[in-house]
Amino acid sequence: MGDQLEWQKVRSEPGPNLGILNVRFDWLKHPIEDRTLKRLVLESVDWINVVALTENGRSIMVEQYRFGVGSCTVETPGGMVDAGETPLQAAQRELKEETGYSGGKWKSLGAVQPNPAIHSHLCHHFLAQGVVKNDPQDLGQGEAIAVHLYTIDQVRAAIIDGTLRHVLAISALSRVFDLWTLPFSETGTPLD
Repeated sequence: MGDQLEWQKVRSEPGPNLGILNVRFDWLKHPIEDRTLKRLVLESVDWINVVALTENGRSIMVEQYRFGVGSCTVETPGGMVDAGETPLQAAQRELKEETGYSGGKWKSLGAVQPNPAIHSHLCHHFLAQGVVKNDPQDLGQGEAIAVHLYTIDQVRAAIIDGTLRHVLAISALSRVFDLWTLPFSETGTPLD
């Protein structure tokens, strides 16, 4: 499927290191036309996020300031896979660091490509059922996180009212909860 649409890489060149992202420039031969184009790729380690449910079925959500949008967001716990970690180990570590919750039964929910147009990595989704709060938060220097416990109705309401709009969190949540019956208008805005 799609072999006739594959671009042939002619060469690659590293760009600047942006901390959590590395820039790479690829020159690729167009699959149909006789020309070569330069494209930007953002390289990163893989990411993870966790739909974590307490013993009574509440979904653990985190609220934190996000520098890109310049405001606080509500989302599932998540982060980056550190060197030497599996995605599952990273998910368990991030949940414990961001929320103090751990344990439970863990299951992979698969992985998605955050933005395949320019990103080279995956975001791995996990479900953790029956987690309990065993520890205080262990936040990094760039983190200030509030932990909230949501019912499924509160998760749905947060998506509808725009409180929860992080696409990777919604992707993971949609693999656990039926979110596709939410009332939206034909223009994509929530219905009153």
